[in-house]
Amino acid sequence: MATANKNLSVYDKTSIPNAKDFRFGIVVSEWNTEVTEGLYNGAIEALLDCGAVKESIVRWDVPGSFELTYGSKKMIATKKVDAVIAIGSVIQGETKHFDFVCSATAQGIKDLNVLTDTPVIFCVLTDNNLQQAIDRSGGKHGNKGTEAAIAAIKMAALGN
Repeated sequence: MATANKNLSVYDKTSIPNAKDFRFGIVVSEWNTEVTEGLYNGAIEALLDCGAVKESIVRWDVPGSFELTYGSKKMIATKKVDAVIAIGSVIQGETKHFDFVCSATAQGIKDLNVLTDTPVIFCVLTDNNLQQAIDRSGGKHGNKGTEAAIAAIKMAALGN
């Protein structure tokens, strides 16, 4: 998790490759939409700020974070993207469900990075409560979506 000293939205644009020639996929979980829409907005703003063309960004929605792996896999196979950002939010509840979803989602995204030549950026918040998620999706700690977009640009450039 982010610390109070790190703003997730801060980046040095001069150190980031221009994104105008890349095609990006963004797969967004519909669960915890207050959080995931904030993350999506941060990602879009950063991609466009760094030169990405709006028509070169494809968004797909999936029901929850668990489905991000399949959505990302299908996007890689059908949309010929240079990088995918998988956006989700899992908030701790009273059962083990949190642990299973977080683990499976992280492992699934990791597996895609091992098995395909298209980088998939893990932009899934795994917070103890809603306030922590809000703080990291455009709140007091900035926006993890912004950070994920910068990672996607850098990884797309690495692959080309």
